Amino acid sequence: MHDLVDGPGVAEVYLEAVKSRFRYIKDLAERALAQVDDDALAWSPGGESNSITVLIKHLSGNMVSRWTDFLTSDGEKPDRDRDAEFVEERLPRQELMERWERGWRALFATLDALRPDDLLRTVFIRGEPHTVIDAIERQLFHTSYHVGQIVYLAKARAGERWQSLTIPRRR
Repeated sequence: MHDLVDGPGVAEVYLEAVKSRFRYIKDLAERALAQVDDDALAWSPGGESNSITVLIKHLSGNMVSRWTDFLTSDGEKPDRDRDAEFVEERLPRQELMERWERGWRALFATLDALRPDDLLRTVFIRGEPHTVIDAIERQLFHTSYHVGQIVYLAKARAGERWQSLTIPRRR
């Protein structure tokens, strides 16, 4: 428990908490990705389902767009090609992971640069105003949603070889 009178303020505690949550979900996805072979990256169960490759391309594109010039420009950059993020393709794991890291670098660089008095500032995403807090929470939700999909796909492909990422059943 933090002593908010003598210790860091609520804003500092919040910023550290969200950075910790983002680091956790990034690590969760990476531990899932480590359990599948390269063929599994481009696999999807069919229909409207996305592959791990598509999910990584989308998350990276989203984070780079949202967190580049975060306080000064709309989070949906005009040069982002969102539709291209959903095109199925086979990419070498190294290239895919470079895209993954590019998105996370944009996110963490911005979060590290935010000051407590920035949290109630207004930023825009697709022309709609959001507080910085709301934009952070929106990204946390969006990223968690897609990381859950990545974990599910990886688990489906790993089958019996799957190693639990959290507390294993019956333990």
